[in-house]
Amino acid sequence: MKHRLFRIAFFFTMVVFSQNKATYTYNIKGSDTLKLDVYTPDDINKNDRLPVVLWMHGGGFSGGSRANVDEVKFMEYLTKNGYIGISISYRLLLKDSKTGSGCNCPKTFKLDIFRQAAIDYLDAAKYIVEHKTKLQVDPTKIVAGGSSAGAEGVLNAVYQKHFFVDDTSKYESINFAGVMSLAGALVNASYISEENAIPTVLFHGTEDNLVPVGKAPHHYCKPDRLGYMILEGSEIIANKLHELDASYYFHKVVGGRHELCQIPFSELDNILDFFDKTINKNEVIQTKHIIQKN
Repeated sequence: MKHRLFRIAFFFTMVVFSQNKATYTYNIKGSDTLKLDVYTPDDINKNDRLPVVLWMHGGGFSGGSRANVDEVKFMEYLTKNGYIGISISYRLLLKDSKTGSGCNCPKTFKLDIFRQAAIDYLDAAKYIVEHKTKLQVDPTKIVAGGSSAGAEGVLNAVYQKHFFVDDTSKYESINFAGVMSLAGALVNASYISEENAIPTVLFHGTEDNLVPVGKAPHHYCKPDRLGYMILEGSEIIANKLHELDASYYFHKVVGGRHELCQIPFSELDNILDFFDKTINKNEVIQTKHIIQKN
């Protein structure tokens, strides 16, 4: 009887939760059908237009899923806090690759992967803006977010669009309100300017061996390796935003490694508070939260 009740409760939970999630195809590119999952609050009203977090998962451009356990948990958290959460798939161009994204992967290939990830992300953003009424999103309050490879794709879409995209005119309708990067980096932080600087949340470990927190090679490859490519991580991005008097929240873990790409559930209240104050109330907040790894 106990197990039967558990099965009934579990089934009921799944039914209720599934009613808050809808899946759409935002583009088809070759053999890749790119989809996004839209999570909405239980109590959303017909005329509501809610802020949204548009999320790009990590996985080294070779794995991961928009439906990872943590991604789904994050989306549920957002819907309970007045947001619409959207988790996207994108082309995993290094899937089944022998080199991965490390030092044997040529720089030119890495740059093209960054480019295509940024384009996929912008295409997803374009889709939700074009379908804002159906999705009930506020297109003026889109927070771009991602983890690891997803963070790189997101940062490049937000801050280096004009570097990676030949024709940006098709994305003119997209105006991101904020960005959240977990262990991400840019190719060149000088693309951040007074015109495009937006409230930015950054999480990074000082000993990240894959994506540098400062200015250093991707994966710390030696100069003679095919995959040698300089990136500028969260420290450089935060410093640039500081110079521009733009808002940022930099959570730096001394001794932390690439585990800072994990969704920081214990910090999410602080992150949403930061976005509320900087986006909705136009406050300028510049915070560096530095802690020692346990």
